[in-house]
Formats: sequence, C-alpha cells, structure tokens
Amino acid sequence: MTKELIPPQNRGMTVLDRDAFKKKFHTLAIRVPTVLVKKYTTELEDKLLNAPRIRSVVADGTSNDSKLILLSMDVQDIEVEGCQVVPYEFELDYDYWTTEQILYSVMPEGDAETPSSFTATGHIAHVNLKQENIPFKSLIAQVILDKNKKIKSVVNKTNAIDNTYRNFQMELLAGPDMMITELAKNECRFKFDFSKVYWNSRLQAEHCRNQKLGDVMAGVGPFSIPAAKKGAFVYANDLNPSSYQWLCENIRLNKLSPNTIHTYNMDGRAFIRKAVAEVWADKLTFQHFVMNLPATAIEFLDAFKGAYYGMDIPVDKLPMIHCYCFTKSGDATEDIQQRVCQILGGPIDAAFCNMQMYHVRTVAPKKDMYCISFRLSPEVAFQQNTTGPIFVS
Repeated sequence: MTKELIPPQNRGMTVLDRDAFKKKFHTLAIRVPTVLVKKYTTELEDKLLNAPRIRSVVADGTSNDSKLILLSMDVQDIEVEGCQVVPYEFELDYDYWTTEQILYSVMPEGDAETPSSFTATGHIAHVNLKQENIPFKSLIAQVILDKNKKIKSVVNKTNAIDNTYRNFQMELLAGPDMMITELAKNECRFKFDFSKVYWNSRLQAEHCRNQKLGDVMAGVGPFSIPAAKKGAFVYANDLNPSSYQWLCENIRLNKLSPNTIHTYNMDGRAFIRKAVAEVWADKLTFQHFVMNLPATAIEFLDAFKGAYYGMDIPVDKLPMIHCYCFTKSGDATEDIQQRVCQILGGPIDAAFCNMQMYHVRTVAPKKDMYCISFRLSPEVAFQQNTTGPIFVS
C-alpha cells in the first residue's frame, strides 16, 4: 500500500494559482533488464507504487535495454539480487489532483465539508454553497470547470425554491452566461432555460405504460415525456409560462403526437379538477397523478376532495397519487403522513390506499426529499363538492 499522495496545502487561497499545486515526491526504483520486467513486477507486486494514474514501470534514462520499476514510498530499504536500487523523483501538478483534493487543500482547516459536489444539467454545473464557502466561490467554480470537460458554466443557488414558479435565483460563478441547456434523460431529449424553470435530474419517471397520467406540476416534462413515450396518455400542466413553453418544445423535440400529451398552463388545483372532469366526459379516469413540487405539493392535495363527486367510478379505479415533499423531521414517515392527512381531512386507509413512501435524496443537512404514493380514498374523492362548479372549456 502506497502512502497517500496529497497536494500542497494552500489554505485560504481564493484566487486559483495552478502552479501552487506542483509537488515533488521521492521513492525508490529498481533498474531491471527490459526482458525481465514482468518477472520482477510479479515478484514485487505488493511493493509497487500503486497510485492512480501513475505507471509503476517507466523508462530508464540511462539505457534503452532497462526499465525502472517504481516502489511504494513506504519502502525505505530493499535489496533485489542482480538489480540496482536507485532513488527516483517524480512531480505531480494541478492536472493530477482531483477536484476534491484541490478544494480540501484550500479550505480552512477543520471545514466539515469540502464543496466539491455539484449537479450537472447538460453543460451547467449547479452548486449549493454554504456561507463559509462564499469567499472561495470563484476558485471552486474554476476548479469544477477545469476538471469536468463537459461543464461549460457553473452557477450557485442564492435562495430556496419558494416562489410560485419554482425557479431559484442564481449567480453565475464561471463560464459563459448560457442558460439554455440540452440533455438526454430516460431515452428522451430535453431542452430548457435553466434560469427560468425547475429541473431535478435525480427524479425518476413513474411507470405508467398504457395508462392515463395527470402531471400536475410538469415542469419541462421529465415525467410526462418518458411516460408518453412508453405509451401513457398524459395530461401535463405547469403554472410557470417558461416551463410550459419548454414543455411544448420538448414534446416537439421528442416527436410526440399532440394527441399523446395534452398541455396546460394553469394553477395546479384548477388543473386537477379540470383534468378529472375532461377525462370523465369520455367515461375514462386517471390511473396516476404526479405532484412534483416538493416545497408545497402536499398543500395541493385538497383539490382531490370531492373531485369525483357524482361520478360512477369503482373505488379500485381511483388514481394513485405520487406526491413529492420535503421533510426535516427525524421521523419522516410520521411527519409526511400527518401533513397529508391534515390536508385531506382524514386518515389514509393503509389497507385500501396501498401507501408507500421512499427517500428520493438529501437536499441539505437535515432536509430530505421523499415521495409518498397512495390510492385516493373514496371518502375523499366522492365527498360532496364544496368548491363550486367545474367548467370544462
């Protein structure tokens, strides 16, 4: 095992100086005839310099008939019969070190977390920097650009996703201000303006083959478009005009028939009731509703109260609802169930509703995203409608 190779410590560096990351290392090497390299590397396997991206066998500057076998820096003294042991020096520079190694070497000592992670959305890298990382933001962004050839621009979120349209304010840290990006996901192509819409590449499309899907907060189509490609009949809605624009563009980009996806640009509650009524006009019903607005989606569940009032639908044909949400509770299941039941006005019948919940991802310390799935209960669906008449245009 080789001693860990670490870059020079440059604590407090805020302007990137690539030359400051050069460092020389010293070890031992064995000079062996070229024809015997395989023999000796096998015999000395546990003593070789096994370091990432560094060859254990290198050219011998003194002869074309021999090679140098580099030994682990842990080896201080060794004798190999018939071979000469010589000192060997090698230098590593900025190009060798990983993003995490470089950033760790510049962050103040004792920093609990090295800000090397990011979410890639096409050519854009999105970081969530903590307050203590802000003085280093330009350096962090430049290192990410240098080490990830597909990344062209780096942005930092400057506030939480808490407004009506779900897009966050951001600061461009490095690279050109090119926010229209394109990427492939779930065998589909997506194009959109990252600065104006909500996109989460870690979410997965529901399995809705040959079924009817209501996508209440569709964004640019990460659920709707893959589902439609698999044969689902989709109603997709988003209140954000920019999201709606790119949703329609992505439908064209993926060559989907307009009859496959019906698109809407309206409030989520109004959409739920309108979509249910429109589909029921043909004596059909949805199998799934997806609500991907984790900050507030639970609050929209009240739109299902009485949404099926007066409709002759078997209770086992009521839709499954997939609601994404955030929680900071130590007991995520209890917290989310309680909030859902409060909005729906009663408990979820676990036996009937087939309730499931899974962890999607951690978005911040002590803040997790979950998806709760359950079948809409008849008590909620068929209760007398108190929200007024539904007008279907």
